[in-house]
Amino acid sequence: MSPRGVPITDVRERLFAAAERVLAREGPGGLSNRSVTGEAGCAKGVLYSHFADLDEFVAELVLDRFGAVAQGAAALPGRAGQGTVAGNLTATALALLASSGPAVASLALTRAGVSARVRAAMAAGAPGMPQVERALADYLEAERELGRVGSGTDCGALALVVVGTVHHLLMTGWTGAADPAGQVHRFVAELARGAGAAGSEVPG
Repeated sequence: MSPRGVPITDVRERLFAAAERVLAREGPGGLSNRSVTGEAGCAKGVLYSHFADLDEFVAELVLDRFGAVAQGAAALPGRAGQGTVAGNLTATALALLASSGPAVASLALTRAGVSARVRAAMAAGAPGMPQVERALADYLEAERELGRVGSGTDCGALALVVVGTVHHLLMTGWTGAADPAGQVHRFVAELARGAGAAGSEVPG
C-alpha cells in the first residue's frame, strides 16, 4: 500500500528499482528498509510484507538482475553469422555495461547473509554471469564453426575476458573515469582482431 492507502501494483519491481536508485545515489551504506520504501513512495512495512528481511530483499534483487542479464545474453548464439563478430560482442558487452546486475551484485559483498543466499541460489541453478559467459562462448564456438573466428581460438577464455572486463569497468566506473563505453569498443575490437574474426578492424 502507498502512504495514502492506495494499492501498489508490481510492488517487487517498484522496490527493486527504488533500491537501485538509492545505491546509485548513496552507495551500499545508504540502503535500508526506510530508504528503499521512502524512495518507492510506499509505507515502511511494505518491504517486510514481501521479504523476510533486508538480506532476503537484497539477495532477490541481485538474482533478479542477474537473471535479466542472462536472459538477454541467451539469444546471442542465434546471431552467429549475422553482422560482424566484433559488432555482436560489442553489443553484448555494452548491454552488460548498461545493466545493473553486476553493479548491484557488489552490494552482496557488504552483507554476508546476502552472499550466502546468492551463492546457494546459484548452486541450485539460478541464472547469472556463468550463463552469460556460457552464451558468449557458445556464440564464439558457432562463429568458429562458420570460419568467422580463428580455428585456434579458445572461445571459453575469450568469453571470460569479455565478462570479466565489463565487470571490472562497472566496479571502477567512478566519476571522472574514462568513458567505459569507449573502452568496450576498443578492447572488443582488439580481442576480435586477435581471434582472427572477420570484420574486426579497429576503428581509427
